[in-house]
Amino acid sequence: MTDSLAVGVAQFAPTADTEANLQAIEELVATASGRGARVIVFPEYSSYFVDPFDESLAANAQELDGPFVQALARIAAAHEVVVVAGLLERAEDGRRVRNTVVAVGPEGLRAHYRKLHLYDAFGQRESDWIEAGDLGEPRTFEFGGLRFGLMTCYDLRFPEVGRLLVDAGADVFLVPAEWVRGPLKEHHWRTLLHARAIENTVFVAAADHPPPLGIGSSLIVDPQGVELAAVGTATDVAVAHLDVGAVARVRRVNPALQLRRLGVVPRS
Repeated sequence: MTDSLAVGVAQFAPTADTEANLQAIEELVATASGRGARVIVFPEYSSYFVDPFDESLAANAQELDGPFVQALARIAAAHEVVVVAGLLERAEDGRRVRNTVVAVGPEGLRAHYRKLHLYDAFGQRESDWIEAGDLGEPRTFEFGGLRFGLMTCYDLRFPEVGRLLVDAGADVFLVPAEWVRGPLKEHHWRTLLHARAIENTVFVAAADHPPPLGIGSSLIVDPQGVELAAVGTATDVAVAHLDVGAVARVRRVNPALQLRRLGVVPRS
């Protein structure tokens, strides 16, 4: 039998009640792990979310070793999984916060990533409240024979982020998101997720907020752009078994990464 690793995407709507968010996360982890998932991806802002943003963000931001991450570690240990979720992290200036993704296993924090590209688009101004992450090494972690790379929501519109992750050895992109509804937004979401998978010959697993604010459509795509599993608009999980050898096989047939003539250079 082919070696595989089951990955889940868990779709729910985080609120301004962190304890309620953790309860929802624990229930969805139990569902996903019951279906075999070993890595489970949750949306952006899983620890705390309000719409519109206000001063409560800073008051409810936490440290990377704070109670939210500690609770995720307990949940991960209870189900022997890795949980990937959006954390509202404290920033240095005390007014803005960081939009951070944490990957947490039973032993604690495995990796974290601070969103590079802030959502100053479609009439929104995320940068009024959020501090962008520093340009640095791509954030990845290994588990179950695969290397997972982290990005967040609006980063999906910047293919350079994917290139940096794949150059760091990522086999799977994990994308927590709060993809706001609007004209053509679901089309953009699906197209970009499939494009990042195809152009980088990687798996992509993305988790969104459901309607009415998000679009839902959390999904998992394989290295040839084939959709393996998806959620519609409900609070639910989708699980796909990722063939550990698929990335190498696809790259033998389609060596696009080897044939590239351009690299990625960070801009200040």
